Amino acid sequence: MRFLVPLAAFLGLAVVLMLGLQRDPRALPSALIDRPLPVIDGPLLQDPGRRFDGAQLRGQVWLLNVWASWCGPCQEELPALNVLAARDRVPLYGLNYKDQRAPALALLARFGNPYLHSAVDADGRIGMDLGVQGVPETFVIDAAGRVRYRHLGPVNNEVWESKLMPVVKALR
Repeated sequence: MRFLVPLAAFLGLAVVLMLGLQRDPRALPSALIDRPLPVIDGPLLQDPGRRFDGAQLRGQVWLLNVWASWCGPCQEELPALNVLAARDRVPLYGLNYKDQRAPALALLARFGNPYLHSAVDADGRIGMDLGVQGVPETFVIDAAGRVRYRHLGPVNNEVWESKLMPVVKALR
């Protein structure tokens, strides 16, 4: 009888851990889903004298990709983003997260620049407003400026076709 309570507690904990291991860690929900995109007020990477203006994007469905030159998966996804965004004519904007300008520009020069513009978030404050948990992350933004979907991790052809494009097409 005295072993029954610890055994029940152990079994309960084992069940909770087992259920947790079955979940996809990239499927973390975003508090921003169906809410307005926070203001992205950062200088443009390639033209620091100008600032990103998300208000000009109202009326169109677009993607925001959070990336950094120090991020290996970000480097891996750039060639795919170049091809996919151009092929499907999806406006793709970047948020260069906690990075330095020179390495970021060098990375885009090396792999190509899929972004119409990239805002700079040198101190990570914009990323905090977005709830960024790690880079890369990609958000689908609707014509009203609301976040409709968030993908954590690199974008490849499979992610583009099975997750991002169905949302974009439904919103167009």
